[in-house]
Amino acid sequence: MPRFAPTPFTALLTAALALMVVHALGRFAFTPLLPLLLDDGLFDLAQGAQLATWNYLGYLLGALLALPMANRRGLRQGLPLALLVNAGVTLAQVFTQDVELLGALRLANGISNGVVFVLAPALVLEWLALRQATALSGLVYLGLGAGMLLCGLLVTITPWQGSLRWLPVALCALPLALFCAPMLHHLACDLPERAENASSGPLLSRANRALLLAYIGAGLGYILPLTFLPALAREQLPAGHPLLVGSWWWTAIACLVSASLWNHVGVWLGDRRALLINYLLQLLGVLMPILLPGTIGVMVCAVLVGGTFLGTVLLTQRLARALNPGQGLRLAALLISLYGGSQLLGPWLVEHWTAAGHSLTSSFSMGAAALLWALFWAWRVAEPQSDR
Repeated sequence: MPRFAPTPFTALLTAALALMVVHALGRFAFTPLLPLLLDDGLFDLAQGAQLATWNYLGYLLGALLALPMANRRGLRQGLPLALLVNAGVTLAQVFTQDVELLGALRLANGISNGVVFVLAPALVLEWLALRQATALSGLVYLGLGAGMLLCGLLVTITPWQGSLRWLPVALCALPLALFCAPMLHHLACDLPERAENASSGPLLSRANRALLLAYIGAGLGYILPLTFLPALAREQLPAGHPLLVGSWWWTAIACLVSASLWNHVGVWLGDRRALLINYLLQLLGVLMPILLPGTIGVMVCAVLVGGTFLGTVLLTQRLARALNPGQGLRLAALLISLYGGSQLLGPWLVEHWTAAGHSLTSSFSMGAAALLWALFWAWRVAEPQSDR
C-alpha cells in the first residue's frame, strides 16, 4: 500500500478539518445552541454558564496535557486519539438531559479539544517550517471559520428540541474525525526525528514574556462574546429580531474571512504590528454592545470579534515561534494553556455577575478591560528579526 505523501494543501486541509471538528462543532456549537436550549428548558442561564466553565476548564487541562505530548510520539498517537474522542463526546451529548452528566461531557470535550487545538496547528506549523512555508500556517484556521458557519446552519435547520439539537452537529463531526485521524498520524510520521529534540533555550524568556502576558488578556477578552453573544442579543433585542439568530451568522462569516486576511496582514505589516491593530479592533468590538446597545452594538460586536480572534491566535503563534524558534511545539502548548486559563474566567465571572443582579451586557466591560491589558503588553513585545 503506497504511503500517504502530504503536500502543503493536504497538511493544511487535514488540520483545518480537525479544528472544525473539535473547536467549531465540538465547542462553539454551544454558543448558537445556548438560547435555544434555554428556551427548551434544558437548563437556565446560570447552569449554561457552568457548562461553559466546565468546557473551558477541560480546554485548559487539555492544553496542559499537550505540553508533554508535544513530541513525535504524542503527535502520532495522542493527537488522532483526542480527535476521535472529541467527536464521540459530541455524539454522547445527544443522549443526555441531565445537567451534571452534560457538565462531565463538556469537560471531556474541552480536554480533547485542548489537545487537538494545540497539537494540530503546531504540527502543521513545524511541518511547513521545514519546507520554508511558514507564511501559509495561518490558513489552518479557515477550518474554524467554516465550521462556525456550518454550526449556524445545523442549529437553524434542526427540527428537534432539547439534547437532540446536538444530533446534526455530531453526525457531521464523526465522519470528519474518522477521515482526519489517520491523516494526522501520517503527517506526524513525516516529521524528522530531530524535530522531537529541537527545543533549545528556556520556554519562558524576556523575549516572549510580554507576548505571553498579552495573550492572557486576549483569552478573557474574546470569550465573553464568543460564548454569550446570542444570549446578549436575546437580552437587548425584541423577540423575533433577525439578529437573535443572525448575530452568530455574522460572527461566523467574519471568522471565515479573517484567517486568510490576518495571515496576509501579518506578512505585509509584520506580525507584531498586525497584532496591535487586531487588539484595537477587538477591543472596539467588545465595547460596542455597552456603548450602543441594540442592533448596531450587537452587529458590530459580532463582526469585529468574529473577524479578529483567529488573527490573535495565528499572529501570536507565529510571533512566539519567531522570538524563540527552538521551542515551537512546547511554546504553542504553553500559549494555548494561558489562553485557555484566562478563558475559564469568563463564564465563571458572568455566572456570578448575573447572579448578583447585573446585566449580561455590563459583563462585557470585563472583556474590554482584559483587552486593554492585552494591548498594553502587545505594545511592549519586541520586533523579531524575522517573523516568517
